[in-house]
Amino acid sequence: MTLVETLLVFAAVPLAIYGVIALMTLRERFAKAPRYRPGQEWEHEPVWWTANPAGLGSAHAGTAEAGTPVHTAKGGARGGW
Repeated sequence: MTLVETLLVFAAVPLAIYGVIALMTLRERFAKAPRYRPGQEWEHEPVWWTANPAGLGSAHAGTAEAGTPVHTAKGGARGGW
């Protein structure tokens, strides 16, 4: 094996692999739209976010008659206070 072949196998190939991985990680940064930074003017419509869009306009479904607690959740930590 010559010196050139040795350098290609042990130096150039690993550097090429690292270079491809670096370009793959930086690709998203160049493809994304610019981010909002504090102090910039907001150019979009206001949006209200909710975890349950179906329940946005309805009353709370977990209520029961006066004084009767509703226990619908299962699991989790339990304790008496």
